[in-house]
Amino acid sequence: SKAGQSARTRSALILSARRLFADRGFAGVSSEEIAADAGVTTGALYHQFKTKRDVFRAAFEAVEAELTARVGAAAAGAADPWEGLMAAVAVFLDAALADEVRQIVVIDGLSVIGWPDWEEVMGVYGLGVARAALGGLMAAGYIEQLPVDALAHLMLGALNEGAMAIATAEDPATARDEVGTALAAIMNGLRRGRTLAD
Repeated sequence: SKAGQSARTRSALILSARRLFADRGFAGVSSEEIAADAGVTTGALYHQFKTKRDVFRAAFEAVEAELTARVGAAAAGAADPWEGLMAAVAVFLDAALADEVRQIVVIDGLSVIGWPDWEEVMGVYGLGVARAALGGLMAAGYIEQLPVDALAHLMLGALNEGAMAIATAEDPATARDEVGTALAAIMNGLRRGRTLAD
């Protein structure tokens, strides 16, 4: 069907865009290259997306959706909500070492799609997960009752800055360890009755 063909073309374009943008960054890739890599005409690309930025936004959202699913799975697989949060944070920080997340989400994301679109995508993915995780921790008594939206924004801000520090470091592996240690200290500072757990 025409709709099925259109969906396949769109998927192929997003897949190619992800690979090329991860490798060379937004500025280093042309719409023509994305179309050629996907095996379609440039006209087909512009039928699906108005601009190269729109292709990038779709790639960004696809990477963010997969990352959020991995983070959610790490949290769900843990023994308790606190361990779940720490596992989720570890998966997120590890992802900043991977080319696709590093280049598309962390380095190019905000500058290419702009604050309103960035905020919208984060609201659907990262912020939603942070809000749910923190709400769960409050409900279970791990952390005191705090304004969950404000705390989710602050936590996401710390995670995104940590990811940027890892992605742009001369030694990303060391930066990953240092950011992980610092974030764990911040999170442990929120924990109720932590002297008993230490």
